[in-house]
Amino acid sequence: MEFFTKAKAVKLRSHLDKYLVADRDLEKVHQSRKGDTRRAKWIVEVVNDDDINGGGGSHRVRLKSCHGRYLAATETPFLLGMTGNRVVQAEFDNSLSWKFEWEPVRDGFQVRLRSWCGKFLRGNGATLPWRNTVTHDDPVAGISSGWVLWDVEAVELPEEEEDDEVDEYASLAFSDEFFAPSDPPSPMSVFSLKSPPVRQASKLGQM
Repeated sequence: MEFFTKAKAVKLRSHLDKYLVADRDLEKVHQSRKGDTRRAKWIVEVVNDDDINGGGGSHRVRLKSCHGRYLAATETPFLLGMTGNRVVQAEFDNSLSWKFEWEPVRDGFQVRLRSWCGKFLRGNGATLPWRNTVTHDDPVAGISSGWVLWDVEAVELPEEEEDDEVDEYASLAFSDEFFAPSDPPSPMSVFSLKSPPVRQASKLGQM
């Protein structure tokens, strides 16, 4: 938790040495090597115990993009039949506040970010359709446990001016980064027919 309590804003770098970036479409997020963009900066909001369901819960944070939207863990599968679920940036909804909360779990000099349903924020690699995507998923034992680890870099608050970086998704088919052969592969999530664990019963299917 100390990674976040001393910083007003952070950058998150995945095991692929790519940064978590908020897309300009105000919905998607992805990984990018372009860590100098303001869209790689996330404003930290610490959730007080009294704000957590029932009070007295674990310390959690919300991460707000330069667009004013929050990193959220959804129930929507990234691919049908796989355990990984979509991670998006969305307008804060107090009635679904737990979906915007991430519990930092320290692992040496890195952190894992646990979502409301016990899954962890994961930076994916390998080939399409996983390349550069971000999901929340159950870590697989062994070497793959590193795929849910993130380096946290404290930074200045994002500036208001527009940056001129071209979105990777706007020209994905022509991106050298997209086809870079040097990335170590991340495995696909294992097949599962299980529904994600439910922390609250109401309105969970809406996001």
